Amino acid sequence: MPSEPAASKAAFRLTLPVEGMSCASCVGRVERALAALPGASDVAVNLATGRASLALPVGTPPSRAVEAIREAGYDVPETVTAVAVEGMSCASCVGRVERALLALPGAVSASVNLATGRAELRHAAGAVSVSDVEAAVRRAGYEPRALAAGQDRSHEERQEREAAALRRDLIVAAVLSSPVVVLDMGGHLLPGFHHAVTGVVGASALAWLQAVLATLVLAGPGRRFFRIGVPNLLRGHPDMNALVALGSGAAYLFSLVSTAAPAWLPDGSAHLYFEASVLIVTLILLGRTLEARAKGRAGAAIARLIDLSPKTARLVDGANEREVPAADLRVGDRVRVRPGERVPADGTVASGSSFVDESMITGEPVPVEKGRDARVVGGTLNTTGSFDLTVDRTGADTALARIVRMVEEAQGGKLPIQALVDRVTLWFVPAVIGIATLTFLAWLVLGPAPALGHALVAAISVLIIACPCAMGLATPVSIMVGTGRAAERGVLFRQGAALQALQDARVVALDKTGTLTEGRPRLTDLVTSPGFSREGVLALAGAVEARSEHPVARAVAAAAREAGAIPEAEAFEAVPGHGVSAQVEGRPVALGSRRYMERLGIATGALESEAARLAGEGKSPIFAAVDGRLAALVAVADPVKPDARQALDALRARGITVAMLTGDARATAEAVARSLGITEVEAEVLPEGKVAALRRLRGAHGPVAFVGDGINDAPALAEADIGIAIGTGTDIAVESADVVLMSGALGGLVEAVVLSRATIANIRQNLFWAFAYNAALIPVAAGALVAFGGPPLSPVLAAGAMALSSVFVVGNALRLRRAGADT
Repeated sequence: MPSEPAASKAAFRLTLPVEGMSCASCVGRVERALAALPGASDVAVNLATGRASLALPVGTPPSRAVEAIREAGYDVPETVTAVAVEGMSCASCVGRVERALLALPGAVSASVNLATGRAELRHAAGAVSVSDVEAAVRRAGYEPRALAAGQDRSHEERQEREAAALRRDLIVAAVLSSPVVVLDMGGHLLPGFHHAVTGVVGASALAWLQAVLATLVLAGPGRRFFRIGVPNLLRGHPDMNALVALGSGAAYLFSLVSTAAPAWLPDGSAHLYFEASVLIVTLILLGRTLEARAKGRAGAAIARLIDLSPKTARLVDGANEREVPAADLRVGDRVRVRPGERVPADGTVASGSSFVDESMITGEPVPVEKGRDARVVGGTLNTTGSFDLTVDRTGADTALARIVRMVEEAQGGKLPIQALVDRVTLWFVPAVIGIATLTFLAWLVLGPAPALGHALVAAISVLIIACPCAMGLATPVSIMVGTGRAAERGVLFRQGAALQALQDARVVALDKTGTLTEGRPRLTDLVTSPGFSREGVLALAGAVEARSEHPVARAVAAAAREAGAIPEAEAFEAVPGHGVSAQVEGRPVALGSRRYMERLGIATGALESEAARLAGEGKSPIFAAVDGRLAALVAVADPVKPDARQALDALRARGITVAMLTGDARATAEAVARSLGITEVEAEVLPEGKVAALRRLRGAHGPVAFVGDGINDAPALAEADIGIAIGTGTDIAVESADVVLMSGALGGLVEAVVLSRATIANIRQNLFWAFAYNAALIPVAAGALVAFGGPPLSPVLAAGAMALSSVFVVGNALRLRRAGADT
């Protein structure tokens, strides 16, 4: 049976972790699911190790095995392995690395970012190692580098090294190319120059001098294109480097033959194109140098964030104080922060007070007062006073580290719009080589004499002008600049795709408490009955409410403390849903709803009209009784955030429908909605009710964004097309969101929308330029203008235009550094 060994050779072994198996029947179910896959063999599932292994025919996606396990009711945990990739220069490089990664067993998805030089592979946990990923990158023709752990500048340092190498190569290429250009083209500028030079050194010596200089340029600064491009061309995966190598190499070899053995060429076709070969290399190096400088500025947001973290800290140990590396701090350490210093780690103020500039976190320029027990964030700037803090988060757990991580993830992500670019660039470079070949043959057959020279120039022009650098940079550089700018404005896009999703949103639904309002109820009104003073009632009410943990009770107690000292309450009793009572200085005091007063036999008619008025204003009225008599009406409200109305008006001005979803009472919700101009209100809804409301809003208006801050908002944040969390809210809400507003101010919501739309518009401009540039200039390079009496396109001009296209795309993306709601 000869077919079985052949089949065995054409199979690969796949091992996957499986979660959820608990008994032998689970093992059998998974084995049967895997054995049912076409061509699967040698299926083995181990309950003790929680792993499944099988042999699959080469070409079968490992994801099929993952799907089979999940359909059987079990799960295959996934993880992400990331490496840095050096040597990528265009969109074709990106596609090649992604295809190499996706070929690894257990691969689920791959994402490679040209701007950041980062490759990420999502795969079944344990199925792929870092060394496997690195080997796949090398097979694709590029050099992998391990990503350094922690907050460092490894990526920026690599960019700086690459930029320095490009500058060095550019200077060498320019110095060596200048004599070639002057000798070849000087006659066009100065009549008689060419004859004068050849009269001194001779035409043959002049040609050999150009050949030597051109050889030095291509073997030195230009070697980078041949080192990467030629192997990729031989593998059948040509990239931008291959196009440059083909173009400059063809011009050089033709010129070398014209110099050394002109008899090998048809009569009249032995022309020199050394200046084209060296200028192609020099101009493309110039374009890459400018591009590297611009990319360095594009990634400056992360560098600035990392630089905010101080390198040392003042550790307090009893009466002693010593300077230690900030990286050595541990949870529980006591650290002293002096005026003008940055906070070395997240912590809580233990003693002292100051005003801290938190603009790097929130985007808000006004320093925030910090006293005992106040939270401070590492990296923020202490402005005036001195304080000691107790460290509670260090290293990768700090807020600054999390922000850097979020920005890096967003900058490394891909937008759905990038799928179009990936599909085009998959075949773009091979198509360009095909067009160049057809151009060469067409000029050779149809062109005027000497046809070989014209054919060579046109083919080289096509190869050079069509380099897809601009296509590869169009999306990632805009994402990098846009997300970096957003971080500076206090808006964190946790993933790049959130940029595109937010600009598509047609309705923004907001939670009320803590989102539209401050989330901290305050005493707003106190109306007394005849015979009672405001101060006396407030002190008695505060004494009772100080024993309660209810948010409304805390607001009353806080107001009483601000007015003066409050007495002690005794015999405290809370009646859930009704109110509270206690003895204060021997006097019975009760606070609660109308029903509670009725239960105590106390008439509330004298203040009913005031209660109705206050409720209509969105406040919570509470009746207070002293000595069995109605003493006062207390009103508590959660104030609307100062910038809420302005922010919502700005959203409506941009064509976005605004809605409110809240679990609060309808009367309170509608009062807040009226003050903010919100017409769509869903009140008294549970967390699952918010999810249903979002689905109704999506059906009525289109894609929906939800803004919330609490644990109960997590389901709605996950359900929305784009979830936006208030950064001052709970960790659960933040983790469920796609976008985080660090300051808690709703102005950040407008910033997020504006930056999202500006970034996507910028990407569309870049893609239009990249595609339109190639669509328009490839025919010109092929000689289309000649048919209408125009001039052919020189390879030198083609190289300049190609370099200009990349610089234009990066320069256009850098305009986003000035974008924002106030621009």
